[in-house]
Amino acid sequence: MSAPPPAPRETPPGTACIGGAGARDSYLNVDAVLDACHATGAAAIHPGYGFLSENSELSRRCKTEGVVFIGPGEEVLNQMGDKLSARRVARKSGLPVMPGTEEPVGDDEAIAKAWELGFPMMVKATAGGGGIGIHVVHSMAELEPIIERTRKTAQAAFADSSLFYERYLEGASHIEVQLIADQFGNVLHLHERDCSIQRRNQKLIEETPASAKLPTEVREQIGRLSRQLGREVGYTNAGTVEFLVTPDGHFYFLEMNPRLQVEHGVSELLTGRDIVELQLQSAAGLSFTLKQSDILPNGHAIEARVYPEDPDTCLPNVGVVTDVHLPQGENVRVDTALYVGYEVSLHYEPLLAKVMAWGQDRNAAIATLDSALADFRLEGVKTNVPLLRDVLASPEFNSGVYNTGTLPTILERRLQNQGNKANGHRNVSMGTNGTTPEASASGMDPRALAAAIGVAAVYAAQGQSASAGGEGSRWRTQGRRELFRSRLGSGSW
Repeated sequence: MSAPPPAPRETPPGTACIGGAGARDSYLNVDAVLDACHATGAAAIHPGYGFLSENSELSRRCKTEGVVFIGPGEEVLNQMGDKLSARRVARKSGLPVMPGTEEPVGDDEAIAKAWELGFPMMVKATAGGGGIGIHVVHSMAELEPIIERTRKTAQAAFADSSLFYERYLEGASHIEVQLIADQFGNVLHLHERDCSIQRRNQKLIEETPASAKLPTEVREQIGRLSRQLGREVGYTNAGTVEFLVTPDGHFYFLEMNPRLQVEHGVSELLTGRDIVELQLQSAAGLSFTLKQSDILPNGHAIEARVYPEDPDTCLPNVGVVTDVHLPQGENVRVDTALYVGYEVSLHYEPLLAKVMAWGQDRNAAIATLDSALADFRLEGVKTNVPLLRDVLASPEFNSGVYNTGTLPTILERRLQNQGNKANGHRNVSMGTNGTTPEASASGMDPRALAAAIGVAAVYAAQGQSASAGGEGSRWRTQGRRELFRSRLGSGSW
């Protein structure tokens, strides 16, 4: 006899439902968010690190309606939310900027601008983030279809098809600097994070400091320049300045995320400073008593992102959590909302948990994280934990020579070590910018294949209903479809 389903959770006092499961009906709806704020008597809104967190309209509306927005002001969000605008500001602030076009590229000038910049290069959407609307072009033959694809993706996800070109760096590392600033010109950094283990521009593992890869003088320089950029734009609250760093130590400004980052927890473990608390102090108009010399790195911290994905095919998985055991212990931190009965659905970012560890040095932090991941058990939904542990054990990661193109090598080695148990499975190497491996149906786990087919069917149905529901409904639904397509790989669609 099967166990009864878990009882539905009651809505806690002081909370409010802001709409349906669709993001456009709830977490992307400025009116719904503010209505909930007023209904509960909330004095402030913390936008987190997704949805409306970089939305200047929400910041503006909060100001006009007497609600504190815990983040930068409207002007800063407008400046730094557009990648071309951010490049101009960064250059003015003295940061080295990757060679690229300074204005949006029109179709009539696409070929000429490409020849001028040279290959390999990246075609990037000027709006949005999260790794969406970014494609590498290696030759002129690839240019036209990639431009068309990037424009469609950008229009679908961000309602803005503008794009630009940027030089592509082979073997680069993704290094970012955590900023926090009050409203009185005090801009501080909480050191740098190495976020180079990525798949399809999505981070999987982050660590701080980047001492295994960058010399002290380079780390100090990017920290100083990041603070300089923050002062130039009059930055307040939390933000992150992102760089690409070449193997020989040259670095270039990539973009700025004017919000809290998913991986902020490792910076908290490293420095002992609560970034969200500092955000609240800044938003409340309190001057920081901290100085830069007070924010000292202590040991090493590392984080792994647990996703509901098959560790071999990297296909997403859905289902209901039937059992969960979270790691505990000294120097381990887990940020999650998991519980028995939790439904992993098609809605929202599929991040299940952030597992973090601290150690006296890098080796100790890696060992603690690996032990924590070994203790992480979830029933009902597949996770990428086995792949994460393979990354931690890889010679590339342990030697600190990994970059944004390293994960495909680790994934291929994982499949080889398993002896390619499914002969029909073919591993198509992921590109250095994180293109997905595509698994043939004959070698794919049946549950993963069923999930993929189910998702395709659901999204196809949503696309039909959205077309009848108006333009706003259609592009948001298409954006969700494009995001999921990026997780499956273009060959699966």
